[in-house]
Amino acid sequence: MDAADTLHVVCPHCDAVNRLPRARLGTNARCGKCHQALFDGQPVSLSEARFETHLTRNDLPLLVDFWAEWCGPCRMMAPVFQRAAAELEPHVRLAKVDTDQAQNLAARYGIRSIPTLALFRNGQEVARAAGAMDLSNLLAWVRRYL
Repeated sequence: MDAADTLHVVCPHCDAVNRLPRARLGTNARCGKCHQALFDGQPVSLSEARFETHLTRNDLPLLVDFWAEWCGPCRMMAPVFQRAAAELEPHVRLAKVDTDQAQNLAARYGIRSIPTLALFRNGQEVARAAGAMDLSNLLAWVRRYL
């Protein structure tokens, strides 16, 4: 099996980097370290410490919801983002970053308003949208950049 046939997938539970054959992407793949599911249809909450691993070691696109607990539109969008995870995994990893807890990340990416969605591929930001979206608009926006 050559490198084109495998993907690096970071475990949402223990952050171990797993090599996964592309053919197994849609199956019930499990982490080689913690043995939990690599995909469970849930966004993963990332701290500043975990963010870099998920950004740079994952071969999957990473969709990040920059949000805060006190933000009304963020709370309205949370269930939409949750449903989007169920729709987009295993082809996209969805993550949430609390900007109050990860202020350095918010500053690094120039997050000026929340919620802000940022889509990353190969460690680079490829698209950004500010403000809450409904599910159909969110899915259409992400798929436009995949």
